[in-house]
Amino acid sequence: MENFKNKIGIVIPYYNASAHIETVVQKALQYSDHIVIVDDKSPESLPESLDMLSDRLIILNLPENLGVGGATKKGLSYFENQPNIEVILKLDADDQMDTDYVPQLVTPILNGTHDFVKGNRFRDFKALKNMPWTRRFGNLFLSFLSKVATGYWNCFDFNNGFFAISKRSLKLMDKNPIANNYFFETSLISELYYQRANIKEIAMPAIYGDEKSNMKVFKMPLLFSINLFKKFISRIWKAYFVYDFNIGTLYIIFGHLLFVAGVIYGGINWYEYASKGVLTPFGTIMISALLIILGFQLILQAIQFDIINTPKEKRDD
Repeated sequence: MENFKNKIGIVIPYYNASAHIETVVQKALQYSDHIVIVDDKSPESLPESLDMLSDRLIILNLPENLGVGGATKKGLSYFENQPNIEVILKLDADDQMDTDYVPQLVTPILNGTHDFVKGNRFRDFKALKNMPWTRRFGNLFLSFLSKVATGYWNCFDFNNGFFAISKRSLKLMDKNPIANNYFFETSLISELYYQRANIKEIAMPAIYGDEKSNMKVFKMPLLFSINLFKKFISRIWKAYFVYDFNIGTLYIIFGHLLFVAGVIYGGINWYEYASKGVLTPFGTIMISALLIILGFQLILQAIQFDIINTPKEKRDD
């Protein structure tokens, strides 16, 4: 990795992690000579000892608190304009990310086989057992919804913040829809879908230290679900009606038309015959049922097409 230190940029969003930031920086310096700490208007000041590393460390002080996503975006934008940088790594300031995995995250991008590489804490069963049950349940539930919303059916653990991204993908990306809060990682991946970016996942254990999370665990599923639904609607509209028009589009259109027509036709006839006190004719019931079944089948075909249409991961073996 020594030969690639000038090609790797590391972004560290900082907020109330003064007890760990020096350790994190020292670990990061093993892999990069270009490190940016984004101080997200933290009440806890950065240690003065970091000033001694000014030749390899840049500190960006935000005038207001933007959230972990907003701070990370500021750091990513900085490296986007650095000519020698090819890959940008995001590292948290609380020392809950094992930097031994950095080579596995950046190498596929430096080799040109992938555009985005992220950690996955759900491929390590032993580590999964050590994960707090609230995090485990929330991540499992939200990861499935994230598959639907982003179109990356082959990914999991979407809100894992340990990732690396190519500068090329970063430049192609529309950054305005990317969230500033804890929805940042998922919204970032959803934007990668439109450039058909290749994503690779690395199995790694979860590390939980003594830092208190600012995330309200029991509120997150509801907040994430609402945002994921918005992302899903946006993706379907853009992918199947704006940027392309394919067989999946026809499945969506006719599937919903037939299903709704069957429900309306059946409902109207049931109400009409029920108000007369007579049974609905068998033929009328069958017409309604046939429309609903055909519509539902086409909707299933649309889902299958969307799964098959997942941006494929390039193999680097």
